[in-house]
Amino acid sequence: MHELLCRGARVLVENGKVIVLTDPAVCSCPYVKAVYKIDKIDREAVKKIVEQKIRDYGYFSPNRCLKSDLIVPFGSSEMISSVMGDLIDCAVVVCDGAGSVITWNPDLVQGIGARMNGLIRTSPIREVIERIRKEGGDVLDDPRIDQVEAVKKAVKMGFRRIAVTVIGLYAESIKELREVEREAGASLSIFSTCNTLVKEDDVRYLELADVVCASASRVVRERIGPRALMQLGISIPVFILTEKGKKIALRYLEKVRSPILISRVKMPYIVEDKLPILCDECQKCVENHSR
Repeated sequence: MHELLCRGARVLVENGKVIVLTDPAVCSCPYVKAVYKIDKIDREAVKKIVEQKIRDYGYFSPNRCLKSDLIVPFGSSEMISSVMGDLIDCAVVVCDGAGSVITWNPDLVQGIGARMNGLIRTSPIREVIERIRKEGGDVLDDPRIDQVEAVKKAVKMGFRRIAVTVIGLYAESIKELREVEREAGASLSIFSTCNTLVKEDDVRYLELADVVCASASRVVRERIGPRALMQLGISIPVFILTEKGKKIALRYLEKVRSPILISRVKMPYIVEDKLPILCDECQKCVENHSR
């Protein structure tokens, strides 16, 4: 049994069957249009997206693909994998069938994260865990999603420069991660992801991250955006909040082959017509989804 967020909808995957539990919070998204060719996002569209992940890439199954040629512009897995062995020694990411994963293999970071979003809970799948271990990774002794405990394990394994992803639903754990960082004398690069449903109360935790993906959140754009040192992207802005995050972003951009525009602006730089559209175009709707 696995549970995830997809475009703000809660989705349950049980024995390969996809059950959409709530309506999506987003009704239109440029990323979904580009990748899945879907204009209007409703429950059926969410179901199709998750079923495609299962059918094409073995998600939530023993055949889970751990390699990816999909490149998401300014994606967290892309940024992390591009600086591993340079600015980062290992990453703590989340994978269906394995939970929190500690890996020092940049290809594994990309393979796990390219199409994974918003995983809330997952049941261990022995075959997936075995392959992760063979390809340069490890999981918690009791496989589950617990980014704080996984970072502690990474420190015990000897890693000090650690990237870690945290979805909006678990934003409060960012504060715990900073406490672990101080106590261990480590250096964490915290990537806050999947933030469509974050609430006003979560802002204080997101402010502690190095990199924050706005997803479809107006709260993130309005409260986190003005604090950014740097912004990547317009449709789904990624806000860089620290010098450490800026260093990672710039190193990542060195490897980007497509043309890049650089300009000085007042943060955030928002083009309303290019943003994901929330259902009812109302933040109150997102708050209702969050309860």
